[in-house]
Amino acid sequence: MAGGHYEAAIKLFERLESNYPFGTYAAQAQMEIAYAHYKAEDQAEALAAVERFIKLHPNHPQVDYMYYLRGLVNFNDQLGFFSFLYEQDPTERDPKATREAFTAFKVLVDKFPNSKYREDSIARMSYLVNAMAQYEVHVANYYYRRGAYLAALNRAQDAVANYSDAPAREEALFIMMRSYDKLGMPLLRDDAQRVFALNYPNSRLLNPNAAGDAPWWKFWSKGGAKPSPKDAVQ
Repeated sequence: MAGGHYEAAIKLFERLESNYPFGTYAAQAQMEIAYAHYKAEDQAEALAAVERFIKLHPNHPQVDYMYYLRGLVNFNDQLGFFSFLYEQDPTERDPKATREAFTAFKVLVDKFPNSKYREDSIARMSYLVNAMAQYEVHVANYYYRRGAYLAALNRAQDAVANYSDAPAREEALFIMMRSYDKLGMPLLRDDAQRVFALNYPNSRLLNPNAAGDAPWWKFWSKGGAKPSPKDAVQ
């Protein structure tokens, strides 16, 4: 495992569990198997191993780690979702992994309020909320660019209504303002503009030539805590 030979490690852990199913290290081997699949980027096998452990050991003292690992597996899959920002049409990707990762971390936070993984889970949940809001904004932009102004307006309104604290709300309001204008609704456009100006008086969107800050999601590029099963039992 330490050398990164995850397939070989999995086979050895599986042999340990098979030969000593009631031994001291059987449960630990199951945790290591799930973690090895995660490190090998085999999402399906990692999630299957996590679910198996939770089903077999619902009261295990380190079961909170497995809930956390379930969130990490989906979280890492979600990171690939951001490739659409520059390479893929946003309507071609369903942010399913984003929602599943958020749900997994929320279960951990709700079920284990004293878990040492709670703080990191909350931080990742905040990131995922921003990701879902940003997805709505990119879809709204997609529709706007193609002249589907009503569809753009509806997606932008969803982002504003459902993700009021997300950074993407700024651009969503801006899209609403422009969509109302294109739809010939000056009163609603002016209302949206007043709300936008009140909340974002120095918005970069009003001056597109100004140098902007780094994308909001870049903060995660430094990485977060990703402990191994050994950390779980220390």
